Amino acid sequence: MSGNTCKTPNCLQPATLQCPTCLKLGITGSYFCNQACFKGYWKEHKTIHEIISILGGTQQKATNGQYNPWPYYTFTGKLRAYPLTPKRQVPSKIQRPDYADHSEGRSMCEEKMRGNTTIKVLDDEEIEGMRVACRLGRECLDEAARAIEVGVTTDEVDRIVHEAAIERDCYPSPLNYYKFPKSCCTSINEVICHGIPDTRPLESGDLCNVDITVYHNGFHGDLNETFFVGDVSEKHKKLVQVTHESLMKAIEIVRPGVKYREIGNVIQKHVQPFGYSVVRSYCGHGIHRLFHTAPNVPHYAKNSAVGVMKAGHTFTIEPMISEGTWKNQSWPDDWTAVTNDGLYSAQFEHTLLITQNGCEILTQRKENNGQPHFMDVK
Repeated sequence: MSGNTCKTPNCLQPATLQCPTCLKLGITGSYFCNQACFKGYWKEHKTIHEIISILGGTQQKATNGQYNPWPYYTFTGKLRAYPLTPKRQVPSKIQRPDYADHSEGRSMCEEKMRGNTTIKVLDDEEIEGMRVACRLGRECLDEAARAIEVGVTTDEVDRIVHEAAIERDCYPSPLNYYKFPKSCCTSINEVICHGIPDTRPLESGDLCNVDITVYHNGFHGDLNETFFVGDVSEKHKKLVQVTHESLMKAIEIVRPGVKYREIGNVIQKHVQPFGYSVVRSYCGHGIHRLFHTAPNVPHYAKNSAVGVMKAGHTFTIEPMISEGTWKNQSWPDDWTAVTNDGLYSAQFEHTLLITQNGCEILTQRKENNGQPHFMDVK
């Protein structure tokens, strides 16, 4: 079955028929399921051909010879998309989540729970399953950390994460999740989250967030860190430091009886005096047998999150903090979220277990007193 879907809105059928004009112009991804869909959407679709012709005839010419899959899109910052390598494969012996082999990457288990605000209380066996998955996820992130340096591509980071997961008998949770094409997210500079690993080499001065989730024996473990690449400016180091501080301050209040909406108040109170903003479009979430589920955990103040913390809840806190505006948009790949003003953003994430008296950081780093890798840099 083809990995492409029909470009006709709301069709979503597997597609192999390519637009011949797009092929001539070098436009990729223009697939249709049949001639009827192609003809029915022709009036809207042909506007892409007109834009390309105005810009110079082909995608490559539109950007002076550089790769550009979306010449009709205006980027908010300096980062650009680079070509992707083929999707990596997971051995059949590895236990897989329900979306792993779905043609559209849909998690039917998650979709059944949408709108349900009941927060699952895990039993002792499930808690141990979460501990193991989170420990393995941490090991994979630590492997990625060793690879981060100038000249390394984010695709290479993805390869390392993918292989580290397989070695630990884990499925890399992002892979094919609603058709995400890679095994982790790598978000550079103005990318807030959900950046797709590609063949762009990391450059000195970059901030690179690596977001990893692994699925092991029926449970997901989720975490991320932002790394320094080469010589990072002091202002961007400060952004990363304050972002991490906001996460840790939020974790300090996690205990039974606290309302989930309080997390955002703590985070925004910490970052706002520095002139930073809190991204609102993406939140922390419940996690266990499901990748994303209740509770919803916004990171901004005065939110309307539902739920009170109880022992046995497992969830993530993952603040995304931006230099400028909190508003964002997505690249045409439908995944990469970027700041509207092109300024930098940083993020950190832990998966937490609420205990009788407080919480346990399931994704805590073992080395250097649990501090993130950027703090290892002198």
